[in-house]
Amino acid sequence: MVEGIHHEQPEMSDLLIRNLRPEEISLAIDWAAAEGWNPGHGDAACFAVPDAQGFFVGEIDGEPVATVSCVNYDDRFAFLGFYIVRDSFRGAGHGLRIWNAAIADAGARVIGLDGVVAQQDNYRKSGFQLAYANIRYGGIVAARSRPPTDVVALNTIPFALVEADDAAVFPARRSAFLRAWIDTSGHVGRALMRDGKLAAWGVIRPCRTGCKIGPLVADDRAAAEAIVQALLASADVGEIFLDVPAVNREAIALAEALGLKPVFETARMYTGAIPPLRIDRVFGVTSFELG
Repeated sequence: MVEGIHHEQPEMSDLLIRNLRPEEISLAIDWAAAEGWNPGHGDAACFAVPDAQGFFVGEIDGEPVATVSCVNYDDRFAFLGFYIVRDSFRGAGHGLRIWNAAIADAGARVIGLDGVVAQQDNYRKSGFQLAYANIRYGGIVAARSRPPTDVVALNTIPFALVEADDAAVFPARRSAFLRAWIDTSGHVGRALMRDGKLAAWGVIRPCRTGCKIGPLVADDRAAAEAIVQALLASADVGEIFLDVPAVNREAIALAEALGLKPVFETARMYTGAIPPLRIDRVFGVTSFELG
């Protein structure tokens, strides 16, 4: 709950900022789709899990004009996304006000975001510093006629293994979110075990256009490719998208070897120090909206 935000008195702009209820998060999802961000069909339900109070809307006379999210994963880390102002209401300060409300809700937490590259200077004004770029790759990939036989369903792997592996590549524990992400209808997860250890795992989900693979976490490119091929074989997916950290050269090489092409780029930025992460094992980002 955001103290002083839900009941905020309108100022000169007559903008009222309040929390979106879980069942209203689809508003932000739909606006993201209109912006070309291609969200997943099950994203709204999953995104509400880690912090149901982390989504905000700005309204004028009851009409939504701006959205933003700042999901608090724990008492140290939050992730900001869905920062959208409707075209006809831009330039009036509404975006800055709802942005400030989201930043305030994070308190002393370090905040991460994936922002459009052109806005990096504006994000720096709020204390964000560039960590690295993420590149979205997209295209048509044909699944092999014989997918790898040593890949198993992700939900057959002890969840503690997945949880621990994710903690090495993401700045906060996000157990409830991971469970929802893996178990949501339409989402398919696959895993590869080597010598009793989790070598690679990933999830594919249907989106407004095609499917996205993410997260995709692996010890090496061969393991990541095995997961990709198993995920592709799980459904007739057509066009796929993979969001890749630009600093992981093996991930870039995998995307290019699959025949995928860059679609657009984001700037992964943080307001402070985060724990050391194994970005070299991240072959696909879970989501630009929640990290």
